[in-house]
Amino acid sequence: MMLYLSKDDIRVLTSVEMGMKNHELVQKGLIVSIAQVKSGVGKILMDLCRKRLMQYESSGSRYSGYRLTNMGYDYLALRSLAARDVIVSFGNQIGTGKESNIYVVGDKDGETLCLKLHRLGRTCFRKVREKRDYHKQRKQMSWLYLSRISATKEFAYMKALFDRGFPVPRPIDFNRHCVVMDLVHGHPLQQITEVDDPEQLYDDLMNLLLKFANHGVIHGDFNEFNIMIKDNGEPIIIDFPQMVSTNHPNAKEFFDRDVKCLQDFFRRRFNYESELSPNFLDIERMDALDAEVSASGMTKQMEKDILQHLLQDDQDEEDLDSSDEQETDEDTDCALEETEKPADETEKPADEAEVINHDNEGTSVEEPLETDESEIATMRKEVVDEVDDLKDLHSLNRQWKPFRDHLEGAQSIRSVSTIAPEDVKKRVKDALSKKDRSDKSKRIRAKGDASNVLRARRENKHEVKASEDAFF
Repeated sequence: MMLYLSKDDIRVLTSVEMGMKNHELVQKGLIVSIAQVKSGVGKILMDLCRKRLMQYESSGSRYSGYRLTNMGYDYLALRSLAARDVIVSFGNQIGTGKESNIYVVGDKDGETLCLKLHRLGRTCFRKVREKRDYHKQRKQMSWLYLSRISATKEFAYMKALFDRGFPVPRPIDFNRHCVVMDLVHGHPLQQITEVDDPEQLYDDLMNLLLKFANHGVIHGDFNEFNIMIKDNGEPIIIDFPQMVSTNHPNAKEFFDRDVKCLQDFFRRRFNYESELSPNFLDIERMDALDAEVSASGMTKQMEKDILQHLLQDDQDEEDLDSSDEQETDEDTDCALEETEKPADETEKPADEAEVINHDNEGTSVEEPLETDESEIATMRKEVVDEVDDLKDLHSLNRQWKPFRDHLEGAQSIRSVSTIAPEDVKKRVKDALSKKDRSDKSKRIRAKGDASNVLRARRENKHEVKASEDAFF
């Protein structure tokens, strides 16, 4: 179908995407103003709706418009990747997850790549709005927008991890909700029943989990479904949108959960148990990867503090090395001076200097102490006076309290309704019956522009017939 989409079709699809940034349903007038197509916008919209690249919906009798479907969003992303010569062919689907679809694609050199389409909003995984902070402080958001944010985060994590030598697929490019990466020639750990050395594999995965944390991030879903085993036995880690910072409020819980998932799987599948496992207290920060990619749980102030701390550690190491070199130089100079010093020369006593220093220290410490004690005394006096004033207010309040009661001996005044009970029952009954009638009424949904025109004509005709002031 993509081969037969014209430039006007793509412009209309792009205009609907731009309109959905601020509108849930984009009206035809806004699409025409954004697309700037010469003519035939209505025909293009009908054709795209028939191809299921967009959908016409109505939120009632007053507002209706078009919205982009998942397939239409896929076509826009794939066309952009094809225009950049990242992919030239599209293959079969090789995997399905709770929030993504995995396909095989080919590039211009004939190599096989992997394409991941993020599909947030499925019925089985709609808690993503509560579990992750993609939407920040926004109250309303579309699933297409959340899928785009998820793909952007995954590409950023994958790029940073790959540059640091982690065993992850090589990221190639991304657009909207699509991520293109190298195809891993292997199988998920969940599909593997036997391994040559389960002890070595367990150690490698636990060390890798701790290495993630030392760089400032926690995978958050480190289990057999997101661990690929290559043909040579090396593990490859996939799926990174849910990664969080080690400074996240629930970082320890996520870290311990990853460790437990791995332990349970090895005990269940390979009958292997080990008493050795990493602890959250074993984490030693050696990089600021979470600050680099703005991981979940990382604030601007945390990024500044972490980067400053790492720079300070590097500077301390440099100062330590330079001080060691300086001390060695001073030791050699002192040794040379001692050898060159005359035998009759003696060291001068430093008693006078010590006495002067002690006197100065005594005077400089005592004066501030006297001023501090006087300030503390005044502050205590102010606090005591304030407490005494509060006590007086309390006694005055108790003294004048009886005169605030309008009725003697009355502790409280009860409010009595002036509406008759029969009227209350009648109103409640009418409200319940009205609600039942509204629930039983069928909701009318428009199916297109023609249906809206016919509905408006029917409403106008009904108003003319029911009007008592109309004379013909």
